[in-house]
Amino acid sequence: MTAAQRWVLTLTSLAAFMIALDGTIVTTALTTIRKSLNTSVEALEWTVSAYILTFAVLMLTGSALGDRFGRRKVFVGGLTLFTAASAACGLSSTVAELIAARAVQGVGAAVIMPLAIAQLGAAFPPQERGRAMGVSAGIIGLATAGGPFVGGVVAQGLAWQWLFWVNVPVGVLVIAGVLLKMSETHQHPGQPQGPRARLDLVGVLLTTGGVLGLVWALVRGNDAGWLSPETLGAAAIGVVLTVAFVFWELRVPAPMVPMHFFTHRAFSAGNVASFTMTGAMYAQLYFLAQYYQTVLHYGPFGAGVRMMPFSATLLVFGPLSGRLADRLGERRLVSTGLAVQSLGLVAIALLADHHAAYLAMVPALVLSGAGVSTGIPPTQKAVVSAVQPHQIGQASGVFSMLRQFGALFGTAVSVAVFAASGSYASVQRFTDGFTAAISVGAALAAVGAVAALLLPRLRGTGPAGPAGPAGPAGSAGSAGSATTGSSGTSGSTEPSGREPIAAR
Repeated sequence: MTAAQRWVLTLTSLAAFMIALDGTIVTTALTTIRKSLNTSVEALEWTVSAYILTFAVLMLTGSALGDRFGRRKVFVGGLTLFTAASAACGLSSTVAELIAARAVQGVGAAVIMPLAIAQLGAAFPPQERGRAMGVSAGIIGLATAGGPFVGGVVAQGLAWQWLFWVNVPVGVLVIAGVLLKMSETHQHPGQPQGPRARLDLVGVLLTTGGVLGLVWALVRGNDAGWLSPETLGAAAIGVVLTVAFVFWELRVPAPMVPMHFFTHRAFSAGNVASFTMTGAMYAQLYFLAQYYQTVLHYGPFGAGVRMMPFSATLLVFGPLSGRLADRLGERRLVSTGLAVQSLGLVAIALLADHHAAYLAMVPALVLSGAGVSTGIPPTQKAVVSAVQPHQIGQASGVFSMLRQFGALFGTAVSVAVFAASGSYASVQRFTDGFTAAISVGAALAAVGAVAALLLPRLRGTGPAGPAGPAGPAGSAGSAGSATTGSSGTSGSTEPSGREPIAAR
């Protein structure tokens, strides 16, 4: 690994760590925030929903802006916006101010996350990409799973404002590092997207409206009612605009998302696996800390500590899985990881149904965490390696958006199943709902394990992958050149510039 590659890996991982942490860190601090700001539970919910909405809705736009104006430049803009919004969250004195700041945080996050994946994918050739993405995925997974623990520690030991203030010095350091150590990359000027191309404004408007409608329905469905006019109307608008977006992208010369991506097995199967894996993980994260507090009677800090057997596996198995993906290919690792995740969730549901003590659950927590951390790096690698180098930004935008959709879908469906099967009225009623909700997560992971079998088998690795002769990132050529080497592994392309061999 070169010095330039190490800087790209470090800086993109730190940036993604902040984004992932902020997605879950407030969950164990909501009660503290509600009391501090003297607000209602309904208003408090929007401190989470505002972030999720803008984050999910604008990821494709953030990716497109990076391809058009330069990934490093737009990445720094996203970091600056996120850091400033974090400070605004810390300064909020009313719930309205906090909700507005959280929405702006989500805008910054929507720019940062897909560009972090794009720059990381462009920095490493296929034969090294799995190892790098394994390290990054382990760090991101640790932030996602460790968010409730950190939130509980901060809320109980300091003040809730520090949940957001901690982002400010980290954000400033990452911005400085990017400006000093990372080179500008974007799509090649000769490609349909790139510095000379016009931004697809119609595509931006259609995808923003479509995703907003779908996300709004998922976020509001459980509270407003799944058959309410609000939910059905939002879902209908989202579907119509999404279909219009697809038809528009099929005819526009420089599409935000080339629809032929979805004809590649690696791209489609990888995104389905990521969607289901993330949905299953968020179903577990949403209810597990509540189970510890409601059934086992631990406080926020105690509940967070007892999430660590799950969280720690992400840091251990993620890098290992990434290295194995470079040698064994993605198919076996992704399908095995999702199957193990499903088994772990089944074990948790069975143990909870029998009111098992915490220590009896530890092996199941490790099993589910090991499955997630085994599956994440090769899934990400499969998707970005399914396209040519100049398309990595677009592919990472789709991947990031669908992963966020998976989180929303898993949470919404598990909450709906919990409400239908149990309640918070008693320990037994909560246990009934918890068991049903975790079973939903197990089913999602099982579906993903089957979908992962559609990933292409490993092929021999050629001397030059999608990064091409220009070498790894650090120079614009590594991300922007359309030049390709000889036919090779899952991400390599033929000299004629046709689509990646293993993705067909």
